[in-house]
Amino acid sequence: MSSILPSPNSPSAFRMTVYSFIFAMLISATSSAPTPLYHLYQELFHLSPAMITLIFGSYSFALLAALLTVGGLSDYLGRRPLILLALIFNAAALIVFMLAESGTMLLVGRIVQGFATGIAFPTFGATILDTDKRRGPTLNSITAFLGLMVGTLAGGTLVAFAPAPTHLIYALLFIVTVAGIIALAFMPETITGRPGALAAMRPHISVPRRARATLLKVTPVNIAGWALAGFYLSLMPTLVAVATGVTSPFVGGTVVATLMLSATASVFIFRTWAPQQVLLTGGATLIIGVLITLSGVYLEAVGFLFLGTAAAGLGFGSIFSNILKVVLPLAESHERAGLFAAFLVESYLAFSIPAIAAGLIAPTLGLSNAAYIYGGAIITLAVISIAATRTNLSESPAVS
Repeated sequence: MSSILPSPNSPSAFRMTVYSFIFAMLISATSSAPTPLYHLYQELFHLSPAMITLIFGSYSFALLAALLTVGGLSDYLGRRPLILLALIFNAAALIVFMLAESGTMLLVGRIVQGFATGIAFPTFGATILDTDKRRGPTLNSITAFLGLMVGTLAGGTLVAFAPAPTHLIYALLFIVTVAGIIALAFMPETITGRPGALAAMRPHISVPRRARATLLKVTPVNIAGWALAGFYLSLMPTLVAVATGVTSPFVGGTVVATLMLSATASVFIFRTWAPQQVLLTGGATLIIGVLITLSGVYLEAVGFLFLGTAAAGLGFGSIFSNILKVVLPLAESHERAGLFAAFLVESYLAFSIPAIAAGLIAPTLGLSNAAYIYGGAIITLAVISIAATRTNLSESPAVS
């Protein structure tokens, strides 16, 4: 490794940008690859919906634990060591999935996967910004969505049409992960390390007083968006099979992939809009999308599920990419890390806990009824935020 940091717009900086973008997507793809398999795992290992959602949700808790402790270490130790650590954890998770013969092993695999993502998410994001400040924010806005789309679509396709459905997708991702570890040896370091790593591992979560009111107003729609994503990535393929009778993992995976593709498109569609306008439009689009999706469940119509998912994805993606644009400017520079940490804790708890709750009530009420309740809660939260932001957000300094 050269001790000379790459200059902006240099070939080595471009190479590192491309590398970071690809392997940030890989980490996200790995996290969504099990989604089309959950229905199959349920049958193979005799797992309840509650266990499926617990396996899914354990990922978020592990991700938060890593994010809040070692997530910022690349600022002190360098980007490459933390990238290596993330890829090693990712490879280990894939090995566990390939060897899994029980729900417990799936749980372990998801926990290891969560640690990998919690390390990779901030490290790859910071590396992309190191090497391409102009396009970096846009690239960071779409890596997760694209990776989640690729993971669910590839997983559903291989499960439906290829042999060894519980092994092949993980084997392919493992090969790509190993390739990433090897390629890292030829990538440049983008920052100079500095002391203070141990102190940086102490979690720091805080919401500055001036940001509290605005964060409170957008919290319901933020929870709604992340809860929607959690339901899709844990239970949607099973809901497609139960509600419509279409049991192909390819169809279930494609419905989930549609959410992520639509979310990716929203980043570009609403890029020039004012953030507060995007939040209002995104909240309304989320409501419309959920209503159409629930109509598809009631009518047992796959087409409605796809249409509703596409609309809901536009809402979810626009909300995700614009909330921080409204909230973060309300914090001073030294307060933003703590505020960002608080936002991530809220978001990933919303990603996991409601989905686990849906898994717990599904055996009693039925998955379709659980989806109606879940969708109703998402709509209610979005309506609350729309009402709050329409009347008061314009008074915030963030939008002046």
